[in-house]
Amino acid sequence: MTAVLDYLQWSPTVYCGIIAALVLLLGRTVRQPPFPSNAPPLVTESYPVLGALRFFKSRKSFCQGSSANTKTGNYSFYVGKHRVVGLSGIEGRKAFYGSKELSMFEGYSVLLNATPDIDTGDSANQFVSWFNKTISKLLRKENFVKNLPILVNDATTAIGRLLDRCAKNRGVFDPFDDINKLVYQLNMRTLGATEIAESSALLDKSLHLVDEINKNNSTVRIIFGWMITPTHLRRLFAAGRLYLMFKKLERDRRRTSRREQDAMQFLMDEGEDTLKIVTFIVASLFASQLNSGVNAAWVLCRLAADAGWAQRVRAEVDSAVAKHRTHPEQTALDVLRELTVDDWESDFPTTNLCLQESIRLQTVGAAFRKNMSRRDVPIGNTGEVVPKGGFAALPIDDVHMNPDIYTNPSLFDPGRYLPDRAEDKKVPLAYGGWGHGRHVCLGMRFAKLEHAIITAVFVAMCDFSLCDENGRDIDGLPPVHREKLVVSKPDEQIRLKCFARR
Repeated sequence: MTAVLDYLQWSPTVYCGIIAALVLLLGRTVRQPPFPSNAPPLVTESYPVLGALRFFKSRKSFCQGSSANTKTGNYSFYVGKHRVVGLSGIEGRKAFYGSKELSMFEGYSVLLNATPDIDTGDSANQFVSWFNKTISKLLRKENFVKNLPILVNDATTAIGRLLDRCAKNRGVFDPFDDINKLVYQLNMRTLGATEIAESSALLDKSLHLVDEINKNNSTVRIIFGWMITPTHLRRLFAAGRLYLMFKKLERDRRRTSRREQDAMQFLMDEGEDTLKIVTFIVASLFASQLNSGVNAAWVLCRLAADAGWAQRVRAEVDSAVAKHRTHPEQTALDVLRELTVDDWESDFPTTNLCLQESIRLQTVGAAFRKNMSRRDVPIGNTGEVVPKGGFAALPIDDVHMNPDIYTNPSLFDPGRYLPDRAEDKKVPLAYGGWGHGRHVCLGMRFAKLEHAIITAVFVAMCDFSLCDENGRDIDGLPPVHREKLVVSKPDEQIRLKCFARR
């Protein structure tokens, strides 16, 4: 060994060889492969190795400016070594939503870093196919209807506790905390484990871990996928703790033969192994919680800021209660607990319109896909393509904030979807809140049901208004920060003042 070290110490050739190998390895790691000649024009606002950094700092402005500089509205850019094509217009949307070669899961997992890293041993395509089939089966009406009375009871219990707390502190609460936690409880009840849904301590602990994973996304990690950063380590640690929490519950059920009505039991009965069960639950919770918790809170804030639509929703809830009341002694909550899935889906159209409009207003950034095929994917009849192995990015504001489609697009106006206006039908694929074609949100039905339950129970139990953290009334909501990357809570301290309904 000493002789070897002595040789290395005195051999410049070895040192040069090592350095050359490292440089070659680094070069291959960060090399940006060329776009094909028929890809959209490459943006000039880009850096070697890093790519278009403004895509992360000012996404809306970057996408709008880049689109305006090309004939078709489509454009190409790099994110690190990843090739990305920004899509625009009807042809871009058709390709984005209709191409079977474009994968939603792979797109978001790389460019948004939206899922924790748990390896099931399957290929990405195999896992996505299995996940989609399983979630579709789990959320069939005959399955999730079994928990419907429990979901309504969870909502009434949580809002009852909220009212008790508000009565002691000037009525002020943070909807982006309390309502988000309630959404998480309902998601956990359906897509996770009953033991956690029914334990306040476990619910808080697991939600904290989910938040840790979400907030420790790293732009550096997206650009340099091989780099281990402190935020990535924190993310891995939180994901590992979440995995162990579910693994312990699953093994305890097998040991005791205890059964529950939830996703964990469903997967156990399907014969899945522990790793697949836990991976499915974690992926489902992230997919459902990423937007639903914040959106449910925003809807209540929107209603608090708009007395007209708040009154319409309240009248709708009161009408549904009156319609289904079977005897005079029944309270509104008694009636809501007895509604069927069909009742929830048919009796609250105004509530659903408010959710649809809030999603349009709050959704920011871009949607992503990855071309998983071995060929370039044509972008409609533009003559341009998304290269094989490349990504597609569809800026949300391309349609949601387009004044040629939506009148006064920054205004909260659920009436724009009513049949006499139907602004979302003016052009094809004008509303992207639930996806389209091959990429429809598989959890849409459950998300709408969950939102209807929370909103109806809250409106039935509460009088509420907008205020700041000190309980002072405020007039209106701040504008949405449209340069953000994902749906988020407001930067300002928005609160609701809430008391028992008179």
